[in-house]
Amino acid sequence: MQNEKTTVIQAQETPVIELKHVKKYFGDLYVLKDVSLSVKKGEVVVIIGPSGSGKSTLCRTINRLETVDEGEVLIEGKPLPQEGKQLARVRSQIGMVFQSYNLFSHKTILDNVTVGPTDVLHKSKKEARQEALELLKRVGVEDQADKVPAQLSGGQQQRVAIARSLAMHPKAILFDEPTSALDPELIGEVLAVMSELARENMTMVVVTHEMNFARKVADRIIFMDEGRILEENTPEEFFDYPKTQRAKDFLNSIQHHE
Repeated sequence: MQNEKTTVIQAQETPVIELKHVKKYFGDLYVLKDVSLSVKKGEVVVIIGPSGSGKSTLCRTINRLETVDEGEVLIEGKPLPQEGKQLARVRSQIGMVFQSYNLFSHKTILDNVTVGPTDVLHKSKKEARQEALELLKRVGVEDQADKVPAQLSGGQQQRVAIARSLAMHPKAILFDEPTSALDPELIGEVLAVMSELARENMTMVVVTHEMNFARKVADRIIFMDEGRILEENTPEEFFDYPKTQRAKDFLNSIQHHE
């Protein structure tokens, strides 16, 4: 009994996502410099920093869209597989929402959301369709189900992309600049869906320039610059009391833009 209890406690403590001393090069360019990060179940970690600081590359190493040159990536305590079916299985458990939506342009919105559950999770078409419609309703685009992506606004397409990720019942969702391609008036509708997911304890890693969202929704802020994590703190501590001069300069430059 004692052993079982210990195992349960260990399982609860195992991070959903963990990066250990990750290094990444693009040719001669040193993009990630000995980065370590862990994300617990139900935690919302927001990664911010200037352009070119390695934020998106870090996000993309988590499901091996970018390979690492040194260090390791662990999902629920297990090393990320190198390739093949094992990698595909892990990827199916880690949702990804991109800057550019990445929807299938020739498929309807409903088909975009059902293709993963039917092909990968082997759900029946009826079950996948029913759940897809519920998810589209949840993100506020159920009335667009029979259209193709080009008929939707960017904000609607991004909400469909979130529904598509949720349809796979992921252990975590990665968001790589999910609002940066959107017109200003459409950003709020996507952030509202993401905020709701955070309230429901979805494990999330979010790369974003949306500082109000970061302050309100994040459990933890990661500030990156030149391939390194310079600061890691609560939103209150980071925004009100940044420790490094680089973070202070970054926050000042943002305030001047707003």
